[in-house]
Amino acid sequence: MRIVIKPNASDAADTCAALIEAALRKTPDMALGLATGGTMEPVYARLRAAHEAGLSFARCSSFNLDEYVGLAGDHPQSYRHYMQQHLFDHVDIRPEAAHLPDGAAADPVAAAAQYDALIGRCGPIGLQLLGLGSNGHIGFNEPSSSLVSRSRVKTLTRKTVEANSRFFGPDETPPHLSITMGIGTIMEASRIVLLATGRGKAQAAAAMIEGPLSAHCPASILQMHTDATVILDEEAAADLAERDYYDWVELQRSRVPGQAG
Repeated sequence: MRIVIKPNASDAADTCAALIEAALRKTPDMALGLATGGTMEPVYARLRAAHEAGLSFARCSSFNLDEYVGLAGDHPQSYRHYMQQHLFDHVDIRPEAAHLPDGAAADPVAAAAQYDALIGRCGPIGLQLLGLGSNGHIGFNEPSSSLVSRSRVKTLTRKTVEANSRFFGPDETPPHLSITMGIGTIMEASRIVLLATGRGKAQAAAAMIEGPLSAHCPASILQMHTDATVILDEEAAADLAERDYYDWVELQRSRVPGQAG
């Protein structure tokens, strides 16, 4: 696991976007795994700017981590709407190549299985972008999730529902279920890049990087991936015990030709 610590959230987002851009330029027809949430908004802003400067998404495909059960793609709080607003409507990705789970499906369980099968047919995912929940979840794989799970319907924790409630109106009930890419599915990506910023993510980041491999912190499974990069800002890195070592590794990496990125 590579640990990259940047001075602030803006620099962390710059680094994350640069890795995605470099990967897409190297492999234009790659399958991208995408994430949502406030942490990702500056990443997508930078990718939109890169597109305006010549980066093409025309040959790639994308697969988002999750979608709320019960929300159609045109609902303003659906993740389909989020992706249209922050990326898809502004770049040249083919509409039929931009995939999310079908949250409005009559049979969400079947829709989850179909989504997993689609990833299997079109993948492998070349680069999977992840965020980090304050309880250590990746996608909507909440604590206690099987570390080999496939895409499925998952019940959100009370804490996650409460955190998401700020995006919904006072007369709306935030969804309690989602279709999420499973941990086993995520781990099949060739490369994983996780971005976490803010003091509220510090405990989860430390558990992910330095804690035991455990379903209590689903993100700790990334310790088992052969090509995982974790990008943190100073606040998210605040609880790391081995911080000096991670900085030392990055310093040495910057001195090796071809390893600075």
